[in-house]
Formats: sequence, structure tokens, C-alpha cells
Amino acid sequence: MTAPRWLDPDERRLWLRVSALIELLPAALDAQLQRESDLTATAYLVLAMLSEEPGQSLRMSELGARSNASPSRVSHVVARLERDGYVRRERSREDGRGQVAILTEAGWQKVVDSAPQHVERVRQLVFDPLDAEQRRALDDAATQLLAVLDPDGRFAATALSRGQCPRSESATAAQIARQGDAAR
Repeated sequence: MTAPRWLDPDERRLWLRVSALIELLPAALDAQLQRESDLTATAYLVLAMLSEEPGQSLRMSELGARSNASPSRVSHVVARLERDGYVRRERSREDGRGQVAILTEAGWQKVVDSAPQHVERVRQLVFDPLDAEQRRALDDAATQLLAVLDPDGRFAATALSRGQCPRSESATAAQIARQGDAAR
């Protein structure tokens, strides 16, 4: 049996910071979304991913991957969103086997209403404290870690880090902004 490779003091300090970040950032984003939009962070991400798709629908398995959720987690979240009238489920028209989640008009409006505050909070917590060089370094580090954590590319963030995003997020953001401006 080989001896454990213990962390040196610098690695330990970095690990404790990363560990705190893993806990604190999602909690802060979740708190903002619950307070201002009555949504969990996962529910918001599910709605946002649906809003970016043509037809505003995705197979449940793909929705889970795009929202970084396990099949059981995405099923639970979609059931709650369905109960609230933001999503409906249908059997897949392609093969009749799988389930497809479809964003309702109320779900679209929920994304339009929630997105500006959420994006501002993401900016405050993640982007504003970092300069351009630090953002690039964080992107590089995240890409490397995702390659290890998600080698099969199951989660959408891994495809994004490899430059394989099928849709432009900026188009959706612009669309939401126009919709929000029109509502004012």
C-alpha cells in the first residue's frame, strides 16, 4: 500500500477555499432566486435551459444534462414546475418513449422576470470581483476540472468549455431583455 499524498500547506489552503466556494456560491445564488423569484437555483436553470431551445422544449435526459442535475433531481424539479404552471410534460413525438419538458407561457414570463436580477447577482458574486486575466484563469481552471469530473461530456458546461455550445446564450439574453423592455 502506498502512502497517501497529503496536501502541502498551499494545496490545503487552496482546497479549503475551493470547498468554501463550492458551498457558499450556490447558497448565495439560491437565496437570491428564492427571495426575489420564488425559485430554486435548479428550477431557474431548468427554465432558462428550456427558454434557450427552439420550441422551448427538451427531452428530460437532455434537460438534466443542461441543468447539471441527475435524472431523479430534474424529474422532481420539473414536477414542481409543472405543478406551478411553468412547464408541461409530453411524451416525445420523435419516438413516443421519452418525456419532453415544454416551457409554458407562464414559465417564459417567469424567466423574463427573474433573469435580470439573477444575472446581476452572478455579476456581483463572480465577475465583478475578478479582472479579465483572473476570469480567463478561472475559465481555464474550470475547463480542466470539468475534463476530469465529466470526461464523457454529460453536462452542458463540459460541452461549453470545449466550445461545443449548440446555441448562443447572448441571443437568449437579448431576447429576454427585449421582452422585458416591451413589458414596461
